[in-house]
Amino acid sequence: MAFTEMNKGGIVFMRSSVIDAKHAFTTRAGGVSTGIYASLNLGSKVGDPQENVAENYTRVCALMGAGPNDCVVTKQVHGSVVRVVSSADKHPVGAEVPYEADGLVTAERGLPLFCFTADCTPVLLHDPVASVAAAVHCGWRGSVADIIANAVGKMCSLGSRPEDIRAAIGPSISVCCFETDADVPEAIDRWLGPGSGTYYLKSNGKFVVDLKKANAIRLLSLGLLSEHLDISDECTMCSHEKYWSHRYTRGKRGVQCAVIVL
Repeated sequence: MAFTEMNKGGIVFMRSSVIDAKHAFTTRAGGVSTGIYASLNLGSKVGDPQENVAENYTRVCALMGAGPNDCVVTKQVHGSVVRVVSSADKHPVGAEVPYEADGLVTAERGLPLFCFTADCTPVLLHDPVASVAAAVHCGWRGSVADIIANAVGKMCSLGSRPEDIRAAIGPSISVCCFETDADVPEAIDRWLGPGSGTYYLKSNGKFVVDLKKANAIRLLSLGLLSEHLDISDECTMCSHEKYWSHRYTRGKRGVQCAVIVL
C-alpha cells in the first residue's frame, strides 16, 4: 500500500495502490491560474477567473477520460450527507450545485466524482467487486457526524460488502499541524469512544488531532480490511508549496480535489 506521485502533462497528482479505478488526489501543480491561485485551482468561488477554473477542470477531467461538464461535484457544508448520483446530476463547471452533500456515491461507469479540500481529509472508496465508488469530504465536523459510515452504507445499498471496499485517505492537515481546542477531541470521543489515540494534549493547553487515523479507525470498525486501507503520510500545511492549505494561507488560496471514476 502506497501513495505515488504522478505527472501527466504537467499535472502533478497522487494515486493510491489500493484503488484500481481511475482516480487522483490533485496538487497545486499543472493548471493555468495565477497569483495566489497558481496554478491548479479547482475552486469556482474563491475569486479566480472562471475561465482559468474551467481550463483547470478540463485538464483534470481529461485524466479521468471525461469532459469538464461530464462530472458530478459536491456543494460542501461540512455535514454528513452522502448522495447517490447518476448522469442526471452532471452540470457545467461553475454552475450552482442544486443540492448539499459532502459525499458522492455512484455505480455508474464513466462518471467522475469530485470532492474538494484545502486541509480537510479527502477519502476515496472503491469496490471493484460490485463496481461502486465514492468521494467523501471528511472535515472534522463531517467526520464526527459519521459521514464515512454514511458513505459505506450508501455503497452497501448499491450492492457492496464492507470487506470488498478499498479506501484511500488522501493528503490533509496532519497531527503535526491540526491544533484545536477541546471541542474537537470531545466530539471524537463521542464518535469513536474514549481512548482512540487520535489526539494529544500539548503543553499550551491545545490539542493536536489525527483526523486521518480517526477515519481509518472508523472504516475498520465498519468492516473494511486493513489490507484494503491506504493512508497518505503527507500534511497539506507542512507541504503548503505542493498542496492548498487553508490554515497556512489564512484562507487566501485555491482548492484541490479528490476524484474517482469507474
